[in-house]
Amino acid sequence: MTVPSLAFTEPVGPDTAPLLVLGPSLGTSTILWENVIPALARSYRVIAWDLPGHGASAPARDPFTVGEIADAVADAMGSGPDRSFYAGVSLGGAVGLELLLRHPALVDGAAIVASGAQMGEATAWRERAAQVRAQSTSSVIVASAERWFAPGSIEREPQLSGRLLHALQDADDESYALCCEALAEFDVRERLGEIGAPVLAAWGEHDAVAPEAKSLEIAFGVRYGTAVRIDAAGHLPPAECPEATTRAILDFFDGLTRMEHR
Repeated sequence: MTVPSLAFTEPVGPDTAPLLVLGPSLGTSTILWENVIPALARSYRVIAWDLPGHGASAPARDPFTVGEIADAVADAMGSGPDRSFYAGVSLGGAVGLELLLRHPALVDGAAIVASGAQMGEATAWRERAAQVRAQSTSSVIVASAERWFAPGSIEREPQLSGRLLHALQDADDESYALCCEALAEFDVRERLGEIGAPVLAAWGEHDAVAPEAKSLEIAFGVRYGTAVRIDAAGHLPPAECPEATTRAILDFFDGLTRMEHR
C-alpha cells in the first residue's frame, strides 16, 4: 500500500481565514464544488482535491486504502492555519472520517456529505472494479447518472451535470477500480466514538446510495454530531443544490467559529 498522489486546487479566499478542504465523490472531480466555492471563499481559505486518476490527479497503479487517501490530504494540509475544516462528498466524506481518526489534530470540524461510515457491499464494489477494468468507466455512466441525481437535478443544473458525467468518462479506469476496492474495505462504524471534533452529517433527500440512516449513524456515533437533510438533492448535493449545501456547511462551520471566539 502507498499514499496516492493527489492534485489540489490553488487556494481561494482570505489569506488569514480558516482553511476549508473540499473532497470529491467517486467518479467526479473538483468541479463538483464549483458552484459552492465562491460563497465558501468569502469566509474561508478554500482548496479542493481530486481522487487518484480523476481530474488533475495522477493515475494510481498500486492499491491504497481510504485511510491512505486521508494521509495524502493530511500531508497537503501540513501544519495549516490555526483552524482547519473539511467537507467531503461520498468517498470524499469517507476520507473525512479517516482524516478525523488518523489526524485528529489537523481538523477542527468536518461536514460529511452523502456518505457513511461504511458504504455499499464489498462484493458489489469489487464487481464494479472488475467491470471498469474490462469495459472502462464509460460502462458505468448510465447507472452512475441514476444513482447521482435526484429527479429534476439535471434539469436544474444541466451544464454542470453533463460536465460531471464527462469527468466520470475521463477518469482513469485502473484508478477508479482501485477506489472501488478501497471502498470495499472501508468500515469505521466501530470507531466513530473516537472522533472528538464536531461533525455535520448531511444527506440528500433522494439519495439511495447514502440515505438518511447513514448520516444518522455518523451523527449519533461521533461525540459531537449533527445531522441535516438537503432537500431535493440526490447523491451529489453540492452540484444539485448548491445554495442549500452552502447554507448547511456555512451554518455549521460558522457556528463552530463563533463558539471558538466566545
